[in-house]
Amino acid sequence: MPDGSARRARQGNVLSRGWRNLRGAGARRLTVTGLLLLVAMAFASLSWTLPGVGDAERSLYDLRSFLAAPRVEQDPRLLLVVYDDQTLIAARKRSPLDRGLLAKALTNLDALGAKAIGIDILFDQPQDEDDALVAALRGMRTPTYVAYADVAGNHDDIVYDQQQYLDAFMKRLAGTNARPTSIRLEFAHGVTRNWPEIIPTLPPVMARAMLSGAGEAAPVSQFAGYRGAIRYRLPQAEDRPVFLTLKIDLFADPDVAAAMADQVRGRYVIFGGDIVDVDRVPTTFTAVDGLAPPGLQVHAAMIAQMLDRAALPRIAAPVVGLLAVLVVLCAGLTSLLEWKLWRVLPFIIAQLALFGGLPFLLQHYGVDTFGMPAVGWALGWIVAFAAVSSAARASTAEQRRFAQSALGKYLPRDIAEAIIDKPELLALHGRKENLYILFSDLEGFTQMSHQIEPEMVAKLLNQYLEMLSKVVLDFGGVIDKFVGDAVVAFWGAPVARPDDGRRAALAGYAMWEAGETFRNSQPPGLPRIGKTRVGMHYGEAVVGNFGGERRIQYTALGDAMNTAARLESANKALGSSVMASREFAERSGLDWWRPMGKVVLRGRARPVELREPAPDFPAEDRDALFAAIALLDKDRAAATASIRSVAARHPDDAALQKLVTRCEALGEEDAYVLG
Repeated sequence: MPDGSARRARQGNVLSRGWRNLRGAGARRLTVTGLLLLVAMAFASLSWTLPGVGDAERSLYDLRSFLAAPRVEQDPRLLLVVYDDQTLIAARKRSPLDRGLLAKALTNLDALGAKAIGIDILFDQPQDEDDALVAALRGMRTPTYVAYADVAGNHDDIVYDQQQYLDAFMKRLAGTNARPTSIRLEFAHGVTRNWPEIIPTLPPVMARAMLSGAGEAAPVSQFAGYRGAIRYRLPQAEDRPVFLTLKIDLFADPDVAAAMADQVRGRYVIFGGDIVDVDRVPTTFTAVDGLAPPGLQVHAAMIAQMLDRAALPRIAAPVVGLLAVLVVLCAGLTSLLEWKLWRVLPFIIAQLALFGGLPFLLQHYGVDTFGMPAVGWALGWIVAFAAVSSAARASTAEQRRFAQSALGKYLPRDIAEAIIDKPELLALHGRKENLYILFSDLEGFTQMSHQIEPEMVAKLLNQYLEMLSKVVLDFGGVIDKFVGDAVVAFWGAPVARPDDGRRAALAGYAMWEAGETFRNSQPPGLPRIGKTRVGMHYGEAVVGNFGGERRIQYTALGDAMNTAARLESANKALGSSVMASREFAERSGLDWWRPMGKVVLRGRARPVELREPAPDFPAEDRDALFAAIALLDKDRAAATASIRSVAARHPDDAALQKLVTRCEALGEEDAYVLG
């Protein structure tokens, strides 16, 4: 299989395992997980409408709108003519705004070639200069649009009596170039972000009305039903605002007004107030730059947007819904990846960056992301990930505890955990490994079992095997199998450790000691139980899972296993309890071994050099034995005499006495052949 296909197959297996774990979580936990996934979907698709989360979404929208806003030079198509605080001080009138000043400015500006004029001032209460203003408005040749509002659309700004006066004022302008225009703005959650709703009882909004009056049919048609975002812009330089703003005082004087013709000709002119704390409108930029511009700047931004044909598209609601499903699905699938944290972390970071950064990217490329979740996607992802992950991990933990419990009966804890993390270690195949192999057997147990009740046999056997199994596992070995009262174990697979030889050697000796404890602790009246014999060998074996799909066994096969078994049974003839091969002893790292000559084991052709663990044996006698065994090939008589001398100092040591017998019986042979 090619590397790419193999990688995909492994990833599929990882997801499959995660899915199986999730399904095994249990009905109650799966129900809770399903409910949490619904919560995740709610976050990912409805976050703009949720308390608290919606505020965060709008704040983040304002931030990305500010960051994506075009930076432009001063717009030459618009002019703002304003009352400012200095104007009010000079006129000695603050509210209503001085209409006589407006009448003069309109009359003087009418001859300067503006495309259209908008007046963002409500004439909703009487003033002495009303007749002069009406006369000026009725005489306008330039298309002029006068602010209008009603109680239904602007109930916070106008009351019934005001609307009555405003309606009467508008009737006086009927049949002239001065027409009403709606100045209604959309204050969603206190911020003007979108174009206002089109209300049939109100005249067209100022931007649409002024462009219609100027004959701009194409942008008016494009923005006929537009309800999207207002495209606010930022100045390229701080000292040159986006819109040129001049004081109304300049246009009240005919001579000064004539000098301003170049600033008026061909432009859309809006009259209004730029007064501190009056008619200030929070926009998408306000939360970032802290500024709330006057309302006429919002109308100017809408006119510029129409002239630029910049109707910002929005992602359709079904697409946003599909993206919400994708967010939850990605979170769920990611949580099923049974990888180490360092492997899955890049996927988590990439997804959060993608879903968190996508609204910013779309906004940058001119897509209006109002209503598109960002905080909601992040919260939905986190909730979905946590929900699926906790369910799968709970199931995995339960399975892990079960597997550890099952494997722990045959394997040490660290190897069991390694196999759980990497099940391929126990794949259905075999491979050659160098193993430290141990066979044990309880002398005379089969014969004794015929003399006592079966229930007692089972009790004694279970007690004995439990003691020896604990020894093997405590020293990090793998229990291969039980054969009656015999225990087969090995070290070196499926996980090899540097000190496996030492562990195996200590375990072999400890098994004999455990056997002695067992035989000396039996209740009276039972036949005497024999000693535990142990054989140990190091060599190559084929280790792995063998069997079929329905029943498999992790075991080791090969000649090395047979050699260890023969060493165990040879203990009887050798007068010993624990016997190892030289290959095993030399790799154990222990210095307690004493040489016991060479023998040809039953059914074998090649001799095996024997080593017996003797931790309490005197060092000088150990050295003497090594020297004597090495001398056997050159001077058998002298070597035998030396061994006999050592044995004489230990008359109760049956293994030494047997060694002397074997050496005396060697004749011309180098190794003793066991019968």
